[in-house]
Amino acid sequence: MMKLKNIVVLCTVAFLGLACSKSSSDDNFDAAAQAELDDAELLTYFDEHYIHSDGEIWTIGEVKGAVTADKQIPLTDQVSVQKVTLDDIAYKLYYLNTAEGVGTAPTKVDSVYTTYRGALLDSTIFDKRISPIWFDLLKVVPGWSNGFVNFTTGELVKNPDDSFYFKNNGAGWIFFPSGLGYKNRAQKVIPENSPLVFKIELMSMNTSDHDNDGVDTKNEDIDKDGNIYNDDTDKDGVPNFADSDDDGDGILTRNEDANKDGDPTNDDSDADGIPDYLDTDPVK
Repeated sequence: MMKLKNIVVLCTVAFLGLACSKSSSDDNFDAAAQAELDDAELLTYFDEHYIHSDGEIWTIGEVKGAVTADKQIPLTDQVSVQKVTLDDIAYKLYYLNTAEGVGTAPTKVDSVYTTYRGALLDSTIFDKRISPIWFDLLKVVPGWSNGFVNFTTGELVKNPDDSFYFKNNGAGWIFFPSGLGYKNRAQKVIPENSPLVFKIELMSMNTSDHDNDGVDTKNEDIDKDGNIYNDDTDKDGVPNFADSDDDGDGILTRNEDANKDGDPTNDDSDADGIPDYLDTDPVK
C-alpha cells in the first residue's frame, strides 16, 4: 500500500488561494511546457496505481495486503478527464467518482461542505480534514473549483435533538497539474511544479450570491464565457458578481425587481430584452 507520510503542514488550509511561502517568480517560466510535463507524470501515476477494496490508492504489484492481480485495475482505465483553460493554457484535470451523491453538483463559483485529504504523487500528505468544512470555490486553487463540479452532494439527516449528519454523499478523487494548483511556487512541503491528488467527500453545497444582490454568482456571467471576472456592465472596475448595482444607475440590483418575486433577472420594464438591473434606461 502507498505509505502515507503524515506530515503536519503549518499552513493547514494550504490550498486557499493564499501562498504560505514567498513566490519564486520567473518571468521566463514556460507554463505550457510544464503542463505537458505534469500530464505525463499524472498518466504514469495512473498506469502504476489502482483503487484498493479499502478505498485507498495502492501501487500495482505490491504484494502484502494487496488484492488479487485481476482486481488491480489501473487508474488509467477508471479516471475521467476534464479540460480546463486558464491563462490561455489548456490543462487536463482528472477525477474519479467512487460514490455518487444523491444531491446536486456545485458550480465552480459556489460553496462546498466537504472533507478532504491532499497528497503529492509520492503519497506525502500535506493537508487533511476529517470533519467537514465550508469552502468558497472562488477562493481555492483552480483544481478544486473546477474539480468539485464533477461530484454531487449527500443528504442531510436531522436527529430529534437537532444534531445532524449526512449520508449518501458524493465521494472520490481529484488529480490536477501544478498549473491548477500552486504552479512554480513552493508551499511548505509542496515542492514547486507539483501535481496534486485529493480524496474528497462532498456533503453539501450552497449556491453563492457573493454581492447579495439577488442574482446568483453563477448567473452573473453575462457573456457566458465561463469567466465571471470579465463581466462589468457599468464599467466601474468591479465585476458584476461583486457589484451591488450592476448597471450603475443608482438603484441597487436587488431593488430592480418590479414583479417582487425576489429575482431581478426576469424584470424587463421596457421589453427591450435587457433586464432592468442591467439596463440604464428602463421604463420603471
